[in-house]
Amino acid sequence: MKSLILKDIYNIMHNMRSLALLLVLFIVLMVPQGGPSAYLITSCLLCSMMVMTTFSFDNTSKWEKYALVMPITKKDLVAAKFLVLLLFCIFGVVSGLVLGVAGGLLFKSFHLNSADDWLMLLMVAAAGLAIGIFFGSLVIPLLFKFGAEKARMLSIAAFAAPTAIGLGLYRLLAVFGISISDKFVTKLLYLSPLLVILWAYLMYRISLRIFQNQDL
Repeated sequence: MKSLILKDIYNIMHNMRSLALLLVLFIVLMVPQGGPSAYLITSCLLCSMMVMTTFSFDNTSKWEKYALVMPITKKDLVAAKFLVLLLFCIFGVVSGLVLGVAGGLLFKSFHLNSADDWLMLLMVAAAGLAIGIFFGSLVIPLLFKFGAEKARMLSIAAFAAPTAIGLGLYRLLAVFGISISDKFVTKLLYLSPLLVILWAYLMYRISLRIFQNQDL
């Protein structure tokens, strides 16, 4: 399992310059408008999508066929992708925090001595990690089913659909005069780790079923 994870990390190092450039560029685009919080969420999403690049390398090199000749199971290959996703999301949180704070100080939207600013940013970091894992887990079954190239277009729909559903429910509740209280949001934040774990496990089982049914 460790070797599978290291293989994806070594491969993704070729794209680190492009990712670093995007992360720096988004400081200028996001921080002045949305502050470090918006940048942090963006960083988590960008880094979670690096898992798609690992599938591109695998598809190009026919990695799965080669890997299964060795004492590696399809279960190992699927589990490794979800662990790699988790590592990418953690990297997104760390880089988002560091660069977000730097950008916030540069554009005067973050105060280093403010406990409230730090608390808000840490809460956003936890939310960003959950969002990155959620959307990354949603894309992985598509990648196993359709391959990296076809899944790129489908991933746009995969990202847009939950967002549209969430906004639709919010507006529907507003129409009926039902407001979402701070207490409800706080409870949802407390439950988010459990919900994300359950979601990722569901996507893992779906990905494993898809991959096991493929004849490589």
